[in-house]
Amino acid sequence: MKFSQKLSQRFVFFLFMFLFLLPVMMFAAGKHEVTSRLRLATTTSTDNSGLLNVLLPPFEKETGMKVDVIAVGTGKAITLGKNGDVDVIMVHARAREDAFVAAGYGVNRSNLMHNDFVIIGPADDPARIKGLSSAAEAFRRIAASSSDFVSRADDSGTNIKEKFIWKEAAITPSGKWYKESGQGMGAVITMANDMKAYTLSDRGTFLSMKSNIDLVVLVQGDKNLYNPYGVIAVNPKRHDGINYKGAMAFIKYLTSKEGQDIIRSYKKNGEQLFYPDVLK
Repeated sequence: MKFSQKLSQRFVFFLFMFLFLLPVMMFAAGKHEVTSRLRLATTTSTDNSGLLNVLLPPFEKETGMKVDVIAVGTGKAITLGKNGDVDVIMVHARAREDAFVAAGYGVNRSNLMHNDFVIIGPADDPARIKGLSSAAEAFRRIAASSSDFVSRADDSGTNIKEKFIWKEAAITPSGKWYKESGQGMGAVITMANDMKAYTLSDRGTFLSMKSNIDLVVLVQGDKNLYNPYGVIAVNPKRHDGINYKGAMAFIKYLTSKEGQDIIRSYKKNGEQLFYPDVLK
């Protein structure tokens, strides 16, 4: 067989192999793209409550994306979004969320779910706040009695709400009784429990820890204690490298029947922690 014929046969062989392997290579490349990472900044309440443990796996399995969770206070989560350090944020401070979007840092905000805040404290209730319908009055009594109160003091959604209630009570809290922790919700509840102190908590985190602490709910139901959560994609026009498609896929999942049903059905000790806002 002449050299030119052998070369021609080899060319045909390699061309065939290339055409055969091309779909496989394209699939592998596509699969690599799908298995990208999604950076989520969210509140410590969604993490401490255990909600993310049931909410994220179905999304990761369906899309192949790995969600990297940064659990911080709402203020820090929003800052991470502003800096382009994350792709999507899940937070609970509506005025801050609206400002984030209005300034062009976030896009496509969606209502997600809600629960409420509760004032918890020792069962013997030294400040005598049990059963009050006003959170502001409860804070006034705690301050007047100099009963220990643990604040998150971390610019979280809970801390923002706490400051709002102190303002409603016309009090600037200070003194040895007022403990500023700079910690997340779970750590603050543990601290308050050890000190037999009062604190403001989202109901979800409290319920998730209820069986391991002695603190009880003393004040609830005030309309000012309503606690809505939103989810927002970071604006890809602000920063390079934002996984906008992943963020939108995540928002679509959270607000779908599947995501909303998971939120609705998530319970601890037989009690529902969060209530879906998109699908009732």
